[in-house]
Amino acid sequence: MTDNGPCYRSKAFNKTCAALGVCHVYTKPYTPKTNGKAERFIQSSLREWAYARAYQNSEQRAEELPYWLHHYNGHRPHTAIKGKPPISRSGLNVNNLMRLHS
Repeated sequence: MTDNGPCYRSKAFNKTCAALGVCHVYTKPYTPKTNGKAERFIQSSLREWAYARAYQNSEQRAEELPYWLHHYNGHRPHTAIKGKPPISRSGLNVNNLMRLHS
């Protein structure tokens, strides 16, 4: 989820999202609630993943991203949803074994 900035409207960005299988969603203009969610995710990812520790190189940082996203969405408490992880809102049976697939 991004705002409607020109860098996110570019053909190159959208082509990259499509190649990676990323569903790109734009926030509604002048809607601080949804834009705030996107900004908060960026803050959390920078603090908890990108700069949480010293990586040897960019490749090592990139390798950690799927694990951090799994933690963020499946295990990390979010105050906006009463301390539950986002997966709890999905309707999936969270008692099932959840793991990363390679």
